[in-house]
Amino acid sequence: MTSKITGVGKYIPEETITNLFFNQHVFLSEDGAQLKDDNASITEKLKKITGIEERRYAGSHQVTSDLGLIAAQDAIEDSGIDPETLDYIIFAHNFGDVRFGTIQSDAVPSLAARVKHMLKIKNNFCVAYDMLFGCPGWIEGMIQAHAFIKSGMAKRCLVIGAETLSRVVDVHDRDSMIYADGAGAVILERNDKDDSGIKSHLSASYTLNEKDFLHFGKSYNTESCPDTKYIKMDGRKIYEFALLRVPEAMKKCFDNSGYDISRLNKIIIHQANEKMDEAIVNRFYQLYEMPVPDNIMPMVIHKLGNSSVATIPTLLSMILKGELDTHDIREGDVVLFASVGAGMNINAVVYQF
Repeated sequence: MTSKITGVGKYIPEETITNLFFNQHVFLSEDGAQLKDDNASITEKLKKITGIEERRYAGSHQVTSDLGLIAAQDAIEDSGIDPETLDYIIFAHNFGDVRFGTIQSDAVPSLAARVKHMLKIKNNFCVAYDMLFGCPGWIEGMIQAHAFIKSGMAKRCLVIGAETLSRVVDVHDRDSMIYADGAGAVILERNDKDDSGIKSHLSASYTLNEKDFLHFGKSYNTESCPDTKYIKMDGRKIYEFALLRVPEAMKKCFDNSGYDISRLNKIIIHQANEKMDEAIVNRFYQLYEMPVPDNIMPMVIHKLGNSSVATIPTLLSMILKGELDTHDIREGDVVLFASVGAGMNINAVVYQF
């Protein structure tokens, strides 16, 4: 017995933000000095390193729970289930609902409770709670839902990943250009009928020296209010950490599945930085002393940016619904999911479709 994905859904916001959007920004260094490069050079370097050409922002009337609701409705419709039969709703995010034009996070009640309310679920024993685990939050939600199902505590779970990172960025920080908004969701159910489902999983938290690689910090504009905090990252340290730790975690998780590496059909990795993801996958295959297979890693970061917990379920939904011309997942395919993010947290799941 294992747990199986029976429905997928997503919400990609309508507002497209190209790199030209940042032409009038005043980008500063950490000490408040204006960067020497012009904005065209800064955005071109961003595209070269991360692959990002565009990203999506939520509408001014929307908050994270709204995006999560739409993705959840899409997954419920795709699965054909009655939402009253859900045992758990797990909502992965990091910053709660931040309304447009404000700086305050609102996460009480939980975003999962808000989605359950908006779905009009009457079942009081459908438990709704939030998952804060950095960018790997959606995968961690899947791992917890799987544990509930395997223990007999649940038969059917809704796992959502949604974020509006555009609401928590420092406009003077060039790193703000990578962030995006979006949502993805799946229905995960008990499976006793076939071989499909979760085969292995792994999670780790590196906190001794790595805790603050991603954190909340003050604006680079030293004249701004020092009490207002924004998402900040040490890109170089994150890159080095990811290349060192993520491939070995992926290998350990995959080896635990019992599959031979030749059976791996796709790697769906958190869409954070194209060059970093390519380097991670390259090092993963180096551990097996083999080249990276063709067409193994789908990427949508070019057009959707980094939407944190939403990147993986959004990409999965796009593939399963035939929305990527160059990638598909067929019955029997083995997929490795992996993510890294604030904490610093790492996780991975091996799944057979």
